Amino acid sequence: MLRTGGRAGDQDSGVHIGSRGAVNTGDQGYNSLHMREKAIKKREKISWRGKAVEGNKPDHLKFAKLSQEKHLVPQIIRDQVQRRLITYLHMGIVGFDIEGDKLTRVHDLVEQMEEFLFVRVVRIRDLPPNIDYYVEVMVGDLIASTLLFISPEWNQVFAFQKEKISDESVSIFLKDKRLAKSMPEAFLAQVRFSIDDVPTRVPQESSTLAPQWYKLEGPNGRLVRGEIMLCLWMGTQEDESFPNAWCSNATTVSGDDIVYTRSKVYISPTLWYLRVNVIQAQGMELELVGESDLFFVQVDLGGQHLRTKLSKGPNPLWNEDLVFVAQEPFSETLVLSVKKLTPDKKITLGKHWLHLKDVNKRLEEEEVDSKWYNLGRLTDSRWYNNLGRPKIPDNTREVEYVGKINARISLDGAYHVMDEPSEYCSDFRPSSKELWSSSIGVLEVGIQKATALVPMKSGGTRTDAYCVAKYGPKWARTRTVVNSLSPKWNEQHAWEVYDPFTVITIAVFDNNQLDAGSRARGEKDATMGKIRIRLSTLENDKVYALSYPLVGVNPSGVKKMGEIHLAVRFSWSFRCPIKMYEYYMSPLLPLHHHVFPLLPSQLHALRNQPAQIIAQRLSRAEPPLREEVVYYMLDSRSSTWSKRKAVANFNRVMYLVGDFVAFWRWLEDMRNWTKPIATLLFNFVCFVMLFFLPIGILPLLILSFVCVLLKHYFKRPRNPCHPDATLFGANVATPEDLQEELDMFPTQLEGEPLTWRYDRLRIVASNAQKLTSDLATLGEKLQALVTWRDRRATTVFLLFCSVGFLVTVTVPARAIIFIWITYYLRHPRFREIEPSVLVNFISRMPSKQAYML
Repeated sequence: MLRTGGRAGDQDSGVHIGSRGAVNTGDQGYNSLHMREKAIKKREKISWRGKAVEGNKPDHLKFAKLSQEKHLVPQIIRDQVQRRLITYLHMGIVGFDIEGDKLTRVHDLVEQMEEFLFVRVVRIRDLPPNIDYYVEVMVGDLIASTLLFISPEWNQVFAFQKEKISDESVSIFLKDKRLAKSMPEAFLAQVRFSIDDVPTRVPQESSTLAPQWYKLEGPNGRLVRGEIMLCLWMGTQEDESFPNAWCSNATTVSGDDIVYTRSKVYISPTLWYLRVNVIQAQGMELELVGESDLFFVQVDLGGQHLRTKLSKGPNPLWNEDLVFVAQEPFSETLVLSVKKLTPDKKITLGKHWLHLKDVNKRLEEEEVDSKWYNLGRLTDSRWYNNLGRPKIPDNTREVEYVGKINARISLDGAYHVMDEPSEYCSDFRPSSKELWSSSIGVLEVGIQKATALVPMKSGGTRTDAYCVAKYGPKWARTRTVVNSLSPKWNEQHAWEVYDPFTVITIAVFDNNQLDAGSRARGEKDATMGKIRIRLSTLENDKVYALSYPLVGVNPSGVKKMGEIHLAVRFSWSFRCPIKMYEYYMSPLLPLHHHVFPLLPSQLHALRNQPAQIIAQRLSRAEPPLREEVVYYMLDSRSSTWSKRKAVANFNRVMYLVGDFVAFWRWLEDMRNWTKPIATLLFNFVCFVMLFFLPIGILPLLILSFVCVLLKHYFKRPRNPCHPDATLFGANVATPEDLQEELDMFPTQLEGEPLTWRYDRLRIVASNAQKLTSDLATLGEKLQALVTWRDRRATTVFLLFCSVGFLVTVTVPARAIIFIWITYYLRHPRFREIEPSVLVNFISRMPSKQAYML
């Protein structure tokens, strides 16, 4: 018996399934608000997609309801609605369908949405207690079941792909857990629906389908006691229930593990720099302080530990800045500890505990006033808790006064905390939201699919892939497509853009958290490659639908892991395109980085702290974004030693100087008269420019740059760049190089492999040492010309400078240049084989190399 209707449930609001399976949207419809006066005059029949609502509904649906007559809307109302529409358009919430001129959701960067049959099972009633009820949904060969709860309330949603449905009906069985163990096919009651009668829900509708109560049938087809509340509808993955639904493509995943396959949007915590300027300590107990004792201050914030330099005396002075990374909502405690250094150990003299919520925030360029903080000592002498972290006293009675410390502490919100390398950072805004400027556009990314993925599981036939896109503080994770080498995600995400010179990072991972055994073993999600797209290389409002290669680096080698298909569009809100060029003249980082610059040593120390904080925060989400995923996306290992990267960087430098090397070789050919006719022509051009057109030399150089730019214009890249295996040395990297690059700190190697790797690193370091030594020696030889280390050589150089001064004053510059060109381009028969006089003279200068031990 097929059911197509039912008795309405307890919920009166919402959209109900009628007897014919149609969707009723309420008693009253709402007309659309067209923002063009011409369309209103023509009385076009345009309606809102979705109905407007009253009360506690989103603002973008609280529009004015028009009467049946098309009266002209007042200008002030029309302007207000237009501003709201533009705002939500920029936020990626809504968009305009140009052809129908209707307000719709924008999902035009992905392929045609797959259709799903959604089944929402809520609860049951009027059934005997003390039975372990659960519901099983069967659609042809596809079977899904709810979780087991003491109370028979599940509120679970199941999504079945329409293309995989081979039956014309949906069967929903109510089963008993204990009975199912002995008789798997047995059930207590059932209800069936025809798929043809299931209504279709448009994703743009604001109302959700209200579940209804349905009578249950027994195994014999007769009605039995009890009812089940559920609802069914046809929809796409745009449906708001899809992210939390059990999908039919995850049939091999158990109910407890299904959460690890869902899509999710994560937001990174807002990070601030905490500056602690430790000045001095006073009032320490005399028996604890001596004239020759060495003291330092250790500052602890969570897992971050920094210390000052050593200072002597009863009132030690440091005046040193220590910078930490703090996260909102500032629930941590800052601990300042004054310690004495002894030959045997470090003695803690006193501490001060300060909650971050009590620290002043600095948003301007003015410095924060210093304060005196009392130093205390715990009465039970237990400085650390069982976890090894500094103990925080519960009340002031536990603390004994031992002195005071002067410090200047502030939360600097005008800095941008660098959680990514600056060359491919996705956000440069300061920490404080009060200093943010308005957004300049919207970045939309359609994550379509991946093709030809490499099997990642141990069996060699399976990959459970998901994709992560990171831009600014927003992380977008797609759902995991189980057991597929060509997964289709078709998910679209939007980000607000505040700076066009930023980069979005997109990576693909293999999910290893789909069973409890893998999680218990601590298996990590495997990386399959990532790409980066710089927004400044994209044209305005142009869709780039391309496939990008995924290149993975693992100890066995560098290989292509597959391809990812993306559609990217960057739309800026500048009415005048010239506004975009103004950003090229503005500083990349906030002004505070230039007024109070951080030292390179501080930036290096702060490089890994943001990544650790973000990884710890996102790993506690549900589903968690694992730490290895965060570290890989933020590229926290970018500064670690890698022979492959060293060779790649050397090749990059050689590529940059390639044009200069080519010019030098061409000049040497002219000098050596390799092509006599070309050399004579070059001499003639030089003399003509020197004596007849000297004013045109500089314009000619500028014109040459213009010609080079025009030459490269026709060869300009049309699409965003993708990883290049030749660029980063993947084609020459050996397995030993990759194993060394991927090794952890401290190293996991022992014995002969570690010795061999260490000796090879010594050879590389010795070559770098020799190169720096040669550069330093050359610089010291040039410096020795003026230091009078060699008196005779400096005397000769002094006479040369004096004669040169007289010659340049009396002889015209054209004549000097003419003589130099003639001498430089003289025929080889007039040259000697020995080095020039200048080279001989400089090579005889002294250096400090001889005085090194």
